[in-house]
Amino acid sequence: MPTPPSHRFSRSAVAVAALALALALAGCGGTTAPPGPSTPAAATAADRVEPLAATPRPALPATVPSADGTQVTVTSAERVIPLTGSLNEIVHTLGLGEQVVARDVTATFEQAARLPVVTRGHDVSAESVLSLRPTLVLAETTTGPAEAVQQIRDAGIPVLVVAPAKALEDVPKRIDAVAAALGVTEAGAELNRRTADRIAAARRDVPAAAGKRPRVAFLYLRGTASVYLLGGSDSGAASLLEAAGAVDTGKESGLGKDFTPITSEALAAAAPDAILVMAKGLESVGGIDGLVKIPGVAQTPAGMDRRVVTVDDGVLLNYGPRTDQVLSSLITQLHGKG
Repeated sequence: MPTPPSHRFSRSAVAVAALALALALAGCGGTTAPPGPSTPAAATAADRVEPLAATPRPALPATVPSADGTQVTVTSAERVIPLTGSLNEIVHTLGLGEQVVARDVTATFEQAARLPVVTRGHDVSAESVLSLRPTLVLAETTTGPAEAVQQIRDAGIPVLVVAPAKALEDVPKRIDAVAAALGVTEAGAELNRRTADRIAAARRDVPAAAGKRPRVAFLYLRGTASVYLLGGSDSGAASLLEAAGAVDTGKESGLGKDFTPITSEALAAAAPDAILVMAKGLESVGGIDGLVKIPGVAQTPAGMDRRVVTVDDGVLLNYGPRTDQVLSSLITQLHGKG
């Protein structure tokens, strides 16, 4: 299965996908942009992160709170292993990419490509991590299996757990947490200022609320595994869509979970003007031609207009230093700004 953007996302998607497959085996309005076919666009011209201009010098040791309720003392940032693509991106953008010695499968940006992978699928391999002699491991509350994370801790390696990102307000919190653990709080503050300024600049391109906001359904697609899911209020996309001047139809429809199997009834109730998908997901179903063949899609306003919005898998739900690029891409595709 192609790689989802985060461990949090992949685990929830797998659970719902199992439900969808089980059911299958059992038999069981207007918009601010002109209608018409849309051309999928990636979030960035090149899948790279932009480090701060100056390389910071870590001030360690540092004792920081971990999201799992523990206190973690970090004495060295010489060999760092982030276990999600989002956390890896933050470390590199802070200017400490040379200290990163491994990655998980969701770290897809260019500067991380040379690093060895320490996950099998989306599960962490404790043996692979420990073989690289890390001085700090960064994880999220959904990183697993739990036994592997505990094995790393039992070996005496500091493991900082960070809460997963679900909204724009999580961006500075995550940067602060990682920067504090690395002993580069000033660099963290600088990166937060840069990120906030860029997000604010992107949001200025959202048209004034003179007309109806476009209604957007976020779909998670993996055609090779017959996984077709509709994002709800906990999918992570709602905050981005709202900031881009759109309505998340899954949230508006009262879908309280992160993802549920797509049904014709759910899509009809959502009545999206546009459909948001990840680039690899769209590719996995055969592009827009394949997307409109999914039951219910062709009957929506988005399906009839073939209006599809795409963002690269490795950046869409990261809520990190490149969030402004995600917003700019969404705004351009939804409102024709650019």
